[in-house]
Parts: sequence; C-alpha cells; structure tokens
Amino acid sequence: MLELRPNCECCDRDLPPSSEEARICTFECTFCADCADTRFFGTCPNCGGDLVARPIRPEGKLHRFPASRRRVVKAHAACSSQRSPDPGPSWAAP
Repeated sequence: MLELRPNCECCDRDLPPSSEEARICTFECTFCADCADTRFFGTCPNCGGDLVARPIRPEGKLHRFPASRRRVVKAHAACSSQRSPDPGPSWAAP
C-alpha cells in the first residue's frame, strides 16, 4: 500500500492525500508537480525513475488506511533554497 507522504521532499510543500499535485516514483519518493517538472524534469533525483501522478486514496478509505505523517526532506542541490520554514501541514492530525 502506498505510504502517501504528506510533503514534497524538495520544497516541503504540503501534499494532502487528495492532492492532484503530488508526484511519486516507484520507491514512493514524493514531490510536488512544480518541483517534479521544473527542477527534475519528470525524473526522480534519488533513483532515476519516472515521477508520475500519485493516486488519490478514496476519502472513505483514509480512516482505515491513513496517509503517512512522516515528512521526508532531502538535500537536493536543485531545491535547498526552496524549503519552507513551516513546521508541518495544517491538515494533519497531531
């Protein structure tokens, strides 16, 4: 089952489970559409795989199969200056 990570690992933008802006590779590295397209040109900087639209888990399944709250941020040269100082998503439960 997909982890559905809550943020872009480049710019740290919030990507809630219903986001149509989330992109993933086969290892579930997660990026926003802007970073995936303009910084990495559709290729994952970690594994070299394609970055594609992340499926949206149906709202009714999120209670039983919740999205991850673990934020992943990596030091990619293309995005180190893009990070937000925001401590976390406002939509995630504590």
